[in-house]
Amino acid sequence: MTDHGPIHFQIVTQNALKILRLLEKVKIKPSVVQDFKLTQDHAEVVVVLASLLHDVGMSVHRKGHEEFSVMVTNRILHRVLDFLPVEERTIMISEVLHAIISHRRDGHPLTVEAGIVRVADALDMTKGRTRLPYQADKLDIHSVSALAIDDIEIKEGKHIPIEVHIIMNHTAGIFQVDDLLKEKVKGSGIEQYLDIRVYMDKGEGRQLFKDFYKRSKIT
Repeated sequence: MTDHGPIHFQIVTQNALKILRLLEKVKIKPSVVQDFKLTQDHAEVVVVLASLLHDVGMSVHRKGHEEFSVMVTNRILHRVLDFLPVEERTIMISEVLHAIISHRRDGHPLTVEAGIVRVADALDMTKGRTRLPYQADKLDIHSVSALAIDDIEIKEGKHIPIEVHIIMNHTAGIFQVDDLLKEKVKGSGIEQYLDIRVYMDKGEGRQLFKDFYKRSKIT
């Protein structure tokens, strides 16, 4: 099993905030802003809390951990957000829980924030995440393919709001992209803002391997 501990939570949070802020630069409004007239700061709180808590259900069981995460997180959020007015707190808790449940494989995000967390979670797939199974000598296709991915770069795009560069050292890494990332991106609700490119780098410079999710120019 890949790492679902503190380092994973931190990476997902960093990815999510970066995506959210890049979308803000091109005036893409988060759902709490668009639907409830809250602020960008509220949206950041939603993605941070959802990113940090999306896998806490793993403490109960891996199977169905998303549902367990919602149950565990609900109690935590009422304490963490108790400084907010009741209506505002209710909105925030609902948005965080929706983002958490939507990160599952067959999830259907209905908000920008939920889509961001879903994609941010999937983008934690570099070889560092395989340290636990690798050290335990329990290699499978997931850990082997992750070992082939050296880095993930999320940056401001030229024509599409966000460019994601996946740097591989071996073709085995394409499993992570085709089998895992592709499914999480599709239906995330933010796929139209992503330009995902896979590069091969064996120490002689990067070469484009695949344009995985290149979208039309956003105007």
